[in-house]
Amino acid sequence: MKKISIAVAVCAASAASAANAQSSVTLYGLIDAGIAYTNNVQNGAPGHGSARVALASGNISGSRFGLRGSEDLGGGLHAIFVLENGFNVNNGTLGQGGRMFGRQAFVGVSGDQYGTLTMGRQYDSMVDFVSPLSGTAGTFGDAGFAHVYDNDNLQHTVRFSNSVKFASIDYAGFKFGGMYAFSNSTSFAVDRAYSAGASYNNGPLRFAAAYLQINGSAAASSPAGTANQNVAADPSEFKSTAGGGNLTADVQRTVGAGVGYTFGPAAVNFVYTHSQYQNTSAFGLNPASGSTHFDNYELNVKYALTPALSLGLMDTFTDGHLNGVSKSNVSSDPKWNQVNAIARYSLSKRTEVYGEAMYQRAIGHNNVAALYNAGGFSATGNQVMAAVGMLTRF
Repeated sequence: MKKISIAVAVCAASAASAANAQSSVTLYGLIDAGIAYTNNVQNGAPGHGSARVALASGNISGSRFGLRGSEDLGGGLHAIFVLENGFNVNNGTLGQGGRMFGRQAFVGVSGDQYGTLTMGRQYDSMVDFVSPLSGTAGTFGDAGFAHVYDNDNLQHTVRFSNSVKFASIDYAGFKFGGMYAFSNSTSFAVDRAYSAGASYNNGPLRFAAAYLQINGSAAASSPAGTANQNVAADPSEFKSTAGGGNLTADVQRTVGAGVGYTFGPAAVNFVYTHSQYQNTSAFGLNPASGSTHFDNYELNVKYALTPALSLGLMDTFTDGHLNGVSKSNVSSDPKWNQVNAIARYSLSKRTEVYGEAMYQRAIGHNNVAALYNAGGFSATGNQVMAAVGMLTRF
């Protein structure tokens, strides 16, 4: 009898262990805080600026916490979910327009044979495929290295609600995927978004390309596109990177591609993106007929000096073009050149300290610099920002 009791106890323990191995829920997060300095921040009067020193949340990566779960359904299938919150560590307020899980919120099925299908609030294909080759990648400069106004969404200023997304498995280095965000209204063709992309990794060589389109209200007198109406982009999210105006449009189209190569501890990447904003009020254009587009040319280099210390350098030239109306606010096509540098030092597997510096020069009459997270537009065509901080994960 004693032997039978022991056998039953062993079997029960084994069953419990197997059940735990088949399903899991993980709490995870990241906290990034530091001190940032910015010069030439507009202080009201045109052409007048002052220096700004501030405690900043998310200099590199936005602070967040989340839950990630997986359940083994058998046959190579897994039920999965992610609920991810964004917040400001300085004051504890919610990010992404006050959403409880504003960064990501989705549920779906993952299959070992084909890929993953998910539904909810998610990232688009530009973020999934092209961003990892850019300085906007989370392992590089992330938020501080965004292209001007984050016009191509590589820094995922916009996340997409009401979306269905597919991501393939890895086919000998080749991956592909796509996303569709519903309007959730009777007007199926407006207030929606869709994207698709692919990547290929072959040893040290990497390629990626993607396309994103966001349709707004199609009301030329009140451009909606990426800011006002689209369910995928709340007005509180898609704002200029300097904290002022919106890049709104009835339709936004963005295409991008990148190529990279790794030489031992060094990685070199080139990324090109093209973004069009149709029927936009940006730069004082007439929303009924104005349009603008941006061509971004980025070259970045990342070098692992030691296992703990990595250095990064990035240069981006953004070529803007205004079309269709008199250029009332900016009398010539705006252009920007931005140089970024970063050093990241790991104190442990979870915690690191960093220092970064960004310089942006705006070209064009009345055009001003607008660094990401700078706290305001520059009062002139030049702006410098520097930050030091720490980042810890759990």
